[in-house]
Parts: sequence; C-alpha cells; structure tokens
Amino acid sequence: MEFSAQQIAALLGGQLYGNANAMVSDVAPIESAESKHLSFLTDEKYLPYLQQTKAGVLLITRSVVEGKITFPEGEGKNGRAIILVENARGAMGQLLGMVSKAMNPAKRGIEQPAYISEGVEIPEDAYIGAFAYIGKNVHLGKGVQIYPQAYIGDNVTIGDNTVLYAGVRVYAHCRVGAHCILHAGVVVGSDGFGFEPDAQGVNRKIPQIGNVIIEDDVEIGANTTIDRAMMGSTIIRRNAKIDNLVQVAHNVEVGESTFLCAQVGIAGSTKIGSHCVLAGQVGVAGHIEIADHCVFGAQTGVPNSIRKPGMYMGYPAIDAALWRRAVVKFKQAAKQ
Repeated sequence: MEFSAQQIAALLGGQLYGNANAMVSDVAPIESAESKHLSFLTDEKYLPYLQQTKAGVLLITRSVVEGKITFPEGEGKNGRAIILVENARGAMGQLLGMVSKAMNPAKRGIEQPAYISEGVEIPEDAYIGAFAYIGKNVHLGKGVQIYPQAYIGDNVTIGDNTVLYAGVRVYAHCRVGAHCILHAGVVVGSDGFGFEPDAQGVNRKIPQIGNVIIEDDVEIGANTTIDRAMMGSTIIRRNAKIDNLVQVAHNVEVGESTFLCAQVGIAGSTKIGSHCVLAGQVGVAGHIEIADHCVFGAQTGVPNSIRKPGMYMGYPAIDAALWRRAVVKFKQAAKQ
C-alpha cells in the first residue's frame, strides 16, 4: 500500500510542509529510514536526525520543534514532507493500527478439529481455531477470535471482539471483557498460591474457589499468569495493560489504565491503584494498597502500602529523588 503525504496529513489533521506528493509504502525508525519510509520524531534527543534522515514523510510532535525550527513552504529537502501533529507517537500508532487491520483481517469460521460443548452458541462472525476447547455454558461475544489450542473452561464469559491467541488458557468461571487481547500462553484463573501447614508441618492446599474478572480493553502479554481468588475475585480493571511474564496473585486488584511491565510480581490480596506504572521486575508484597498515579522504577521492591502519588525507586520503595541521592552516597561509601 502506498500513501501520499497529503493523504496522511488529512487523515491525522496535521500541518503539512514540503512535498505533499511524497509517497511512502513502509515505516522505519528515523535513523534508518529511506525515501519510501514514514517515520516519526517525538523527543528532542532525536533532533540531530532531522537533517540526516532520508525518510520520505516525517511526523513530528509540534512542541519539539515549535520556536526552534521553521519549515519553509513548498518542496522540502530531497522531496521530503514534514507533518506536524500534537503527538507524533500517538499519530504513528493510529496509522499502524489501520495498516495492521488491513494486513491481519479478523478471521471467521470454525476450524477442525475443535471441541465445542453442546449448547454453546458461536456467533456468526467469530473465529474458533483448530484444536481449541470450549467448555460447557461458555458465552462468547460477537467477533470473538479464539486461536488454535486455546482452552476455555466451563462457565466462562468472553466479551465482544476479544482476541485469545494460541495456547491461551481461561479456567472455569472466569470472565474476560470486551475488546481485550490475551497473547500466547496467557493463563487466567489458575489456582492462587494458597497453603497452610497442619499440626505435623505438612503444607495443605487451601482450595481456591473464586475467579478472575478482566474488564474491557485490557491487553495481557505472552506467558503472563493471573491467579483465581481464594474467595471472591481477582480483578483487572478496564484499560489496564500487562506485559509479558507478569505474575498477578490471588485476590489482587489492578486499577484502571495501570501498566505492569515485564516480570512484575504482585503478591496476594494487594490493591494497585489506577493510572500507575510498575516498571520491569518490580516486586509488590501482599495485603497492601498502592495509591493512584504511582510510578515505580525498575526492580523496586514495595513491602508496605504507598498512600501518596509519586515516583518511587529502591528497596524499600522511597521517593525516587531521595533514592538517587542515596545511590550517590552508596557509591561514595564504596570508594572509602
């Protein structure tokens, strides 16, 4: 597919400079782009590439260049086009979303062999891949995409237009909302890690009879596990985004629009607020609460409740600015 700079600018509502007829058919990072590529610039540190890049069309966040660089009307250098938008990364995402849909249209129909329990209704526009298993009393929404070798246990509900990629497992009684994406190997509803030693010191299993509720517009990365509650529900609120290889334990609640990055681990019965960010390998203890709008740097350990929004680092988690000053002191002490 080919698009002109003029078409792209019109679609995004951007301000076009340079060659309106510049044509692009692919995308690439600004540092390696060629004339056929669309690229973007959204950070001042990439400004040196502005003169070097060969990108045919370049999206730029307006605030990055406003008051610093002006672009002449008419044809730009090497026939390039510049399009100023409010958020170049967001605009690029919008375009990539359209291209992705064109490249990977939704599938339809039921491949064989697949096992579908008696009485389960499959919407006409749904897709069930080969070797998928659909249990009893399962409810599937419109446009659901269930890829090969997925397992959906009894009494599960999957909302409209949700995608379960290959090898996803959703255990019995769990609920997944609409417009969700669960990537390969995700496990929803496996038993929480509940054991209690008896009088002889033998670890006895505590049955986990709750479920998992995943609200709308949630995306969960490959090989992430979300445990069912001992009682009640483990809950992932709407628009939360969870990376690969994350562990969410039983009875945890993850707030709306919160990010959990790779290898985050959250222990049982902890409540994470909305609009939080937990960077890679953050560990959170059980039975605590995290306020809304908290950001935790990579490898931060959170043993206690955090009541105040802010940025935290270190172990135990403290204000990020204080942690950075402490690290300087650590280094100085190590040299003595």
